[in-house]
Amino acid sequence: MSSSLDIERLLSERVNDIETSGIRRAWALAQACEDPINLSIGQPDFCVDDSIKQAAIDAILQDKNGYTQTAGVEELLHSIHNRLHSQYGWEFGPQSTLDAMVTSGTAGALTLACLSILSPGDEIIVPDPYFVIYPTLARIAEAKAVLCDTYPDFRMTAERIETCITSKTKAVLINSPANPTGVVLTEKEVTDIAMLCKERNILLITDEIYDEFVFPPTNHASPASFSEDVLVIRGYGKTYGCTGWRMGYAAGPKLLIDAMLKLKQQTFVCAPSVMQHALVNAYDVDLTPLIERFTKRRDMVVDMLGDVTELVVPEGAFYAFPKIPKKLGMSGIDFISKAVEHDVLVIQGDVFSHHDTHFRISYAVPEDKLERGLSVLRTLLT
Repeated sequence: MSSSLDIERLLSERVNDIETSGIRRAWALAQACEDPINLSIGQPDFCVDDSIKQAAIDAILQDKNGYTQTAGVEELLHSIHNRLHSQYGWEFGPQSTLDAMVTSGTAGALTLACLSILSPGDEIIVPDPYFVIYPTLARIAEAKAVLCDTYPDFRMTAERIETCITSKTKAVLINSPANPTGVVLTEKEVTDIAMLCKERNILLITDEIYDEFVFPPTNHASPASFSEDVLVIRGYGKTYGCTGWRMGYAAGPKLLIDAMLKLKQQTFVCAPSVMQHALVNAYDVDLTPLIERFTKRRDMVVDMLGDVTELVVPEGAFYAFPKIPKKLGMSGIDFISKAVEHDVLVIQGDVFSHHDTHFRISYAVPEDKLERGLSVLRTLLT
């Protein structure tokens, strides 16, 4: 039986205003590949630690499968509180002006934050290049994402942000380590941004999903070290290899967390219960061998591509954002199409930016496959 509903007429302006992800265009091209070298997806290629797996199994067997408190289970919140206290001296408790909540991934935290602070016509400043959902979240809130151009070094500084501030600015969103560039902001840079936002009475949101993925000698710097007027958003999926579990958290001013909890009660209800219990002791896992492995992969990317194109050396996360040389006369989609012809998948830069000059590599892949893919890209870039 065919449908007689005119679904297109029924769709909201909100959803019609959202562009289909450019990543889908890349994947559509990839259908022609028989055995592609996939350098396109930000999916960790390492397994969840056995201790975390066992904790999840134990939680299921102990029937911890029902709803939890909207903010999260006490044990996991206690772990988050301790982490932020040890790192930044943040205090949590009944008399504190700070609070934290477990969320359905960092995307869930970002969604709740944007819906809590943005009204129609408001503005939020985001970096360009950006993680793909940043502008979309502003649209969903009927607000505007103002792009802060960070080319060519991809550093979102207070000076660059200040030129984007208007009377409609409600928030600034930073991402360090950054997707898609791998750039890590310095202590001075995040301090200056925190001070600027405080002076202008603007909320600073810091997306720190890759906070543990920082390559020595670089250190991760968070504005939470210098201000409590910051919303810190972090996740477990990228760090511990459990992206499908959809686990993250947000911490910051209590009044803002309370607002986000009101929305969460009416939408997500709670983060996955079993996975909350599974991650209580996640911070006990030693990530040193993993970071060493990814540092070597980063070095491979720089060694194989750094002399044939412009490449800002990634200091964290697991992405690189090389430039397509002008001499090639190619757009982003032209370049990735050429790569697909050689069974290599990367993502065109205009998925993450208003510029169409770069492409993104994810090096969360085994070393032998990464080397083969980089060899192809090196040839295409010369």
